[in-house]
Amino acid sequence: MGLYKTIETDVKIAMKQGDPLRLSVLRMLLSAMKMLAIEKNIKEPADGDVLQILQRQIKQHKESIEQFEKGKRQDLADKELKELKILEAYMPEKMGESELQELVKDAIKETGAATKADMGKVMKAVIEKAKGRADGKTINQLVADLLK
Repeated sequence: MGLYKTIETDVKIAMKQGDPLRLSVLRMLLSAMKMLAIEKNIKEPADGDVLQILQRQIKQHKESIEQFEKGKRQDLADKELKELKILEAYMPEKMGESELQELVKDAIKETGAATKADMGKVMKAVIEKAKGRADGKTINQLVADLLK
């Protein structure tokens, strides 16, 4: 079963269990997926598209948490954190540091990158291969360290 169908099923389960927070988060996610399907004129988005939406939502939640903590609104930060955990449950398992480093080294060899000017090519290749299993900031840092 694809990620889209899994999330649809989990929405129904959250409704039956009476879990308003989970239901709200999953409905928001489902809405974003349906918007994408309409934009691309497809029946349902592929797992890669769903992962991109998830990553975007996770990034937004992390930024919101940071802003709420700066604004001393811990109550809202806690709510965002709970929502973030629900979203992260649908992401694939994160890559280990050594595995990610090997992926970056391979991408550097494949693209023929030598300087920081080639960072974009390497980042694109690594992000494509990592498929949501690594954070963009971590990848960026590794690529910057290896391309001096």
